[in-house]
Amino acid sequence: MAKLLDQNQVSERWGVSVRTLERYRLTGTGPRFIRIGRLVRYRESDLEEYVFDHVRTSTSQSKVKV
Repeated sequence: MAKLLDQNQVSERWGVSVRTLERYRLTGTGPRFIRIGRLVRYRESDLEEYVFDHVRTSTSQSKVKV
């Protein structure tokens, strides 16, 4: 089974606020998440995929083609 992280754990790992993660969920701009009842969880694999998909080689580049 995949390891699930709560938003506090992700917030601490990424150095962003819980509110930022909430905004990502509302706008659909953040990593995929799982809702279990009222709980929000993130799979480590989804977080890694999100980071990998946002790799840049310069500030002018919009997205790296892999």
